[in-house]
Amino acid sequence: MRHGKKGNHLGRKTAHRNAMLANMACSLIEHKRINTTVAKAKALKQFVEPMITKSKEDTTHNRRIVYSRLRQKEVVAELFRDVAPKVGDRPGGYTRIIKLGNRLGDNADMAMIELVDFNEIYNVDKQPKKKSTRRGRSKKSDTPAAPVAPVVKDKSTNEEEE
Repeated sequence: MRHGKKGNHLGRKTAHRNAMLANMACSLIEHKRINTTVAKAKALKQFVEPMITKSKEDTTHNRRIVYSRLRQKEVVAELFRDVAPKVGDRPGGYTRIIKLGNRLGDNADMAMIELVDFNEIYNVDKQPKKKSTRRGRSKKSDTPAAPVAPVVKDKSTNEEEE
C-alpha cells in the first residue's frame, strides 16, 4: 500500500530533490522561463507557487521562510522586489506549463514553465476589453434615430391662435 506517498520523488533522495527544486525555482525567478521535463515542471510548480504567494506580503518573516527554501539572497530580493508587485492582484496560478514535445536523446516529454505575468508574447496586446452585450439596442451616438412622422396639432385644442 502506498499510504502517505503523495508527491513525485523524481528518482531522487529527499535532499537531492529539494536542492534541485530550489535551484530550478531560482532559475525560474531569475530568467522568468525555463525548459525542463514535464514531471519536473509540475513538481516545480507546486514548489514555487506558495513562495510567490508569500512574496505578495513583504514581511521579514515571509522573507525568512522563502530564503530557507531558495537559499539565494539575490533571488529572494528579486522575487520580493520585481515579481511580487506584478502578480499582486492575481489570486493564484502564477506559472504556466507549455508542453514542447519530446527530447531527442531519450525521448523525454519536455515542457517550458514560465511566470505568467512576464510573458511578452501573450501580454503585449492585453487591452481592457469593452463590455459587450448580446442583446441588440439602438446606439444613440453612432446612428441617427429613425424618422418620426410630423405631429399635427389639432386646432380645437390650440387656443392661443384665436
